[in-house]
Amino acid sequence: MTGRVAVFSTGSWGTAFAMVLADAGREVTLWGRRAELVDAINATGTNPDYFPGIALPGGIKATTDAAEAARGAEFVVLATPAQVLRAHLAAWTPLFEPDAVLVSLMKGVELGTAMLMSQVIAEATGAGPERIAVVSGPNLAPEIVRRQPAASVVACADRVVAERLQRACRTGYFRPYTSTDVIGCELGGAVKNVIGLAVGIAAGMGLGDNAKAALITRGLAETTRLGAAMGADPLTLAGLAGMGDLVATGSSTLSRTHRFGSSLGRGMTVAEAVAAAKQTTEGVASCGAVLELGRRHGVDLPITETVVGIVRDGRDPKAAVQALMSRPAGPERC
Repeated sequence: MTGRVAVFSTGSWGTAFAMVLADAGREVTLWGRRAELVDAINATGTNPDYFPGIALPGGIKATTDAAEAARGAEFVVLATPAQVLRAHLAAWTPLFEPDAVLVSLMKGVELGTAMLMSQVIAEATGAGPERIAVVSGPNLAPEIVRRQPAASVVACADRVVAERLQRACRTGYFRPYTSTDVIGCELGGAVKNVIGLAVGIAAGMGLGDNAKAALITRGLAETTRLGAAMGADPLTLAGLAGMGDLVATGSSTLSRTHRFGSSLGRGMTVAEAVAAAKQTTEGVASCGAVLELGRRHGVDLPITETVVGIVRDGRDPKAAVQALMSRPAGPERC
């Protein structure tokens, strides 16, 4: 083991997780596509685009050279937008060490294939399940870069690999738990981005805490139904990677998903909200793929369908909420 880690991203979560890894004693190389940002990171020891004024640990350097980033890396952390992952992997895979563990920080579903990111990684790289891991949980990057306490889940089908990754990213402020339920962990992160949009929309419309609590709880029910159909453990979705992540994303103004949804609820168009966000909001890109995933597994996802209607089809949020509330009533556990 080299102790080296490559993080393919200079965005907010990639940078925050790189800090965690460096604080845990790892030598970290960030890959970024924009030379000006890479140069600024190396020159100032900060990421001025995402966290101006926050000093990065000394064990972090940045490069635009993917081969340099990947060379000798025990863990390769992938934190690109979900919809461009496959294209990137076509170029990057030959650069990875043959035994490198590929770690997904992404919380999306691929359009067209309705694949989770671990499935895209497996198909695009040929890596076996023992080389694919995910990190998911209530991890708001602006809090983590300030070293405020947080917990997460590191999941891999191989428990020993999950424990290796756990050791690689455990610090005094970041507490990772292990799991072998990769599907459950990933699904919790992907669907919570869609439900988080719904909660943000409700907040932007001025709806109260009762409505937001109902969306979070029934959104978790949607996620759990879909997870069960896909072979996930329902207990995973009741934990950090499910309920925990959903609460943080749905309730915090630090969440870009919440802010985007709130913009829609206040009357912005999707185009206006995208321009205001200035960052990828995975729930917007992936909501249609999540709905397709539900249809493929025969699972009803009414909140997800409502979000798709607003985001993709331009439906008025007030009319969408009214339609959601008018659905036939039934038992809570179904």
